[in-house]
Amino acid sequence: MTVLLLIIIYLAFISLGLPDSLLGVSWPAIRSDWGLPLDAAGIISIVTIGFTVLSSLLNGKITSKISTGKLTFISCLMTGSALLAISYSPSFIVMVLLSIPLGFGAGSVDAGLNNYIASHFKSHHMNWLHSFWGIGATLGPIIMGTYLLKSTWRDGYQTIAIFQLILAFVLLISLPLWRLHKGNVTAAQNPENMKADPDVLKKKGLAFSIATFLFYVAAEMSVGLWGASYLVQIRNLEVSLAASWIALYFGGITVGRMIAGFISFKLNNRQMIRLGLTISLLGAIMILLPLPDAFIMAAFIMVGLGFAPVFPGMIHETPIRFGRNNSGTIIGFQMAASYSGSAVIPPLFGVFGKTFGMGIFPPYLLGMIIAVIVASELVSIKTRTMT
Repeated sequence: MTVLLLIIIYLAFISLGLPDSLLGVSWPAIRSDWGLPLDAAGIISIVTIGFTVLSSLLNGKITSKISTGKLTFISCLMTGSALLAISYSPSFIVMVLLSIPLGFGAGSVDAGLNNYIASHFKSHHMNWLHSFWGIGATLGPIIMGTYLLKSTWRDGYQTIAIFQLILAFVLLISLPLWRLHKGNVTAAQNPENMKADPDVLKKKGLAFSIATFLFYVAAEMSVGLWGASYLVQIRNLEVSLAASWIALYFGGITVGRMIAGFISFKLNNRQMIRLGLTISLLGAIMILLPLPDAFIMAAFIMVGLGFAPVFPGMIHETPIRFGRNNSGTIIGFQMAASYSGSAVIPPLFGVFGKTFGMGIFPPYLLGMIIAVIVASELVSIKTRTMT
């Protein structure tokens, strides 16, 4: 029963990753159809991320009203319906409006499932959960790219939507599994039966925890957004080769999380986080140095591998650091910080990169990783008496 429930949760995280890269891949075709400027995609992105942040912040209140199983079903149904409607969207304005339920559904299922795994399962499941998100994020562009070659972007959105809606049906008929699993957990152990502390926002280390998520996701997304530009403009690589190196970086994160799941049998969350950030720091230092191309490629892979256990480890440590009764609310804040970091800091670097040149990318990446290390260690110091 537990194994089957985990499989369903893993599938839900694949579905969470599937739509994440659709807009970027399909936007050239969409803007061509509707005669839109290049930067109009930013409006859709801002609306989607804005409502994702809002639903993440509301996660604690939502999960106190309905179970995680029902929340996951409703969220998946919402995102699938939004994607299907987008595939029939007659105009840009309608697509922007449909980004509201798309973002709200994504934030709810992300925060809800992260809290559920952190509260009920071991660290290796958290690492594997996030590796399945990577599978979804990789498959999304592949599916859309295939349809762009032979038909239209609308067919790509429809296919992803159908997958989401099928999963929503699976989640609906699996609700008894969630109830059975909940029945095997005592009321005192089940976070869904616990009320968050009234002063949850005053918890020691919470501000540093939120900062850790903000800087970490900003660093991870910055490599994906600007790494290829740095390799082309500064390292003089061909565009296709630079893209392959960045694909290896993302592959390092996905494969690294699978590997981290096994390593977590020997190391605890804090040790995994420190090990991962150390590897990423070494990779960033290598990128900064004037080394041959082969070493730089290895450095990007090292950064990805090092990043792999950080986010899952920080999420899984949340109930330990701040209490199981507060984890739903706090993980919602952490997710909101993550989305905010990805929405604000990488684009802001683009302004500086345009002004001062892409040569500032290596010191910027190094500085971001150091900021993550400092914030992460401050969380450990502030919450040490609680563990």
